[in-house]
Amino acid sequence: MTDKNLIAEVGQDFEASIWRTAEWLNKPGNCQTFTDGSLDVITDLKTDFWRETHYGFIRDSGHFLGFAASGDFTAQIRIKADFRDLYDQAGIMLRLDQETWLKAGIEINDGRPMISSVLTLGLSDWAPSCFLGNPNDFWLRLTVSKGSLRLQYSTDGAIWPLLRLAPFPTAERYRVGPMCCTPQRQGLKVNFSGWSLSEPLGRGLHDLS
Repeated sequence: MTDKNLIAEVGQDFEASIWRTAEWLNKPGNCQTFTDGSLDVITDLKTDFWRETHYGFIRDSGHFLGFAASGDFTAQIRIKADFRDLYDQAGIMLRLDQETWLKAGIEINDGRPMISSVLTLGLSDWAPSCFLGNPNDFWLRLTVSKGSLRLQYSTDGAIWPLLRLAPFPTAERYRVGPMCCTPQRQGLKVNFSGWSLSEPLGRGLHDLS
């Protein structure tokens, strides 16, 4: 695991520099890191990740800050955002290449915030669900282990229901990290914090801790 020791480090200087160990795909024009380890992003105009299904287009213009990960891992992050318009979205992304990725988070759909995930294995799918917590402040956890991905969410940082369980190609190297997009506009303000990248937790599928 390339970054497995990140969460063991302490000190404000380290916290501020965590994000500099990752690489941007489509770096936004406005982003800023802070000494508490948080990251602020404001989305650019008409940014998105999607591949063909239903709409017929391919878009790979969303903002993604990817940490290198090798082997199995668990990644976790807290997201705060002022979602307002159709398809506003922010959360986490797992990526091998342009045709192989997962994005997940809150997304505005049919006038309301939904917890959703898009798995792309050549073509994209979309699985939105109702969200019962505060959509402006939530957590996501992603575990990749033995050829599968386990996606969880939390409304309080303590209880972690399952959002998705799916196969995902094994690889020597992945990129994983925060993601945000605004396909219809620009200016979504997102704060990412509580980032961690570690060995896989290895908990049972119905363990909500």
